[in-house]
Amino acid sequence: MGYRILTGYINQETNTFNKIPTTLEHFRASGLLLGEEIPPAWRGTHTSLGATFEAAEKFGWTLSHPLVAYANPGGRVTRETFEQLCDWFLTGAKGCDGALFELHGAMVAEGCEDPEGEILARLRTVLGPDAPIVATLDLHANVTAKMAANASALIAVRTYPHIDYYERAWQGAELLDRALRGQIRPRTVIAKRPMVYGLDGGRTQVGPMRELINRGEALESSGKALVVSVCAGFELSDIYDVGPSVTVTVDGDTTAAQRIAEEFMDYAWQTREFVSSPWTSATAAQAVELAKAGELNAKKPLVLADNSDNPGGGAYGDATDLLRAMIAADLQNAAFHAIFDPAAVQAGIAIGVGNRGRIALGGKHAPEMGGGPLEVEAQVVSITSGHFRCYGRSFLGGGVWNSFGPSLMLRVSGIEIVVISRNSQGVDLAQLTSLGVDPLHCATIALKSSHHFRAAFEPIAREVLMVDGGGMLGSELLSRLRHVRRPIWPLDDIKL
Repeated sequence: MGYRILTGYINQETNTFNKIPTTLEHFRASGLLLGEEIPPAWRGTHTSLGATFEAAEKFGWTLSHPLVAYANPGGRVTRETFEQLCDWFLTGAKGCDGALFELHGAMVAEGCEDPEGEILARLRTVLGPDAPIVATLDLHANVTAKMAANASALIAVRTYPHIDYYERAWQGAELLDRALRGQIRPRTVIAKRPMVYGLDGGRTQVGPMRELINRGEALESSGKALVVSVCAGFELSDIYDVGPSVTVTVDGDTTAAQRIAEEFMDYAWQTREFVSSPWTSATAAQAVELAKAGELNAKKPLVLADNSDNPGGGAYGDATDLLRAMIAADLQNAAFHAIFDPAAVQAGIAIGVGNRGRIALGGKHAPEMGGGPLEVEAQVVSITSGHFRCYGRSFLGGGVWNSFGPSLMLRVSGIEIVVISRNSQGVDLAQLTSLGVDPLHCATIALKSSHHFRAAFEPIAREVLMVDGGGMLGSELLSRLRHVRRPIWPLDDIKL
């Protein structure tokens, strides 16, 4: 007998300090797909869903794929949007024997702090108490007890930048196949500590995150656990369950699993102050001074990563202070990705390719953080639909088509500036090459990103410099937390 398996994904990371609600239009702009629209877009890609299509062929499953929904990190998902996504997804669950799908794990909706837990609970009601339910997660998930109780297994990615969604989905598929055939009865437990953040922000190169992932993989290899997932959490979600977690999945009795999870979280607590390198190390002025000094004989680009206005952390993506400093310094052979400003794109379209004109860029959402609108005299070099394909090693890559809406490239003196209509961080070379920017021959590349850019841009860079451009993520947001459980570190002095 062939099994019918629910798949798809619902993915959005919520920065509750972002004042712009995430609506269904944000999901549609990012490529929301329903039903039979999904296979031609995702089959054959190096993604979690691509892996699931391959697994279905191997194991003889029939897939139900009602929904693929992704929105860029941003403000709370509206209540109506969340309910619509649930309706679409759960309608496809009827008659299924199990599920393998992708969630983010740090979504927050209006009136619901734990949307992923709610999705899993509703799905558990539809499929019944014994159906295997496997969900892959971002390692920045704020995992909850409700998520662990309603999922058979939670499998977080193990790389940051996240380049192993495909491998984690295959891990989930193999576990799901064993569960469907009655070889195992997976159960998942969770451990947390009173921490807003920790584990080096999830960086997996060195430090406690790497140590715990290695230890978890050793337990999986030895058969002492089916899955060990370590999540760093997402501190920009001001919710009760914010913070790092460890979930352990085992076959049957969970006593040993809970002990493992607690031991792992003890280590996370002990190393909570470890930081492998600063998230910002230079002001915009310092960064531009270094760029100017090295641009003449540059064989590779200096990459300036503005963590403070990273759309991947829910920032607005239209801060202008770093670009303003680059223009003032008259940088040459430089690229800037990107200013999120749909109105500026339309103004550039009106000016026309090859023509020059004045355009006001960015600074619209929070001009007090990262700079107000920047008026430039620019040449419009290229205009595109914003539709392009990424093959790089990023969460946008794997051969998936992406769209950032109508987009253009402006040239201001020696700086080529990307302007987009849908907010997103810089993570793939195609985000530049699709508009005519050659990143391999730039002296300086400025990006709005915290860490994901490294997969594509660090290999081509002569140096990477983390920059505080004054955006919202560079502000002291921790002092504004109101809904986290208390006491909690670092807001409170805690001794465990």
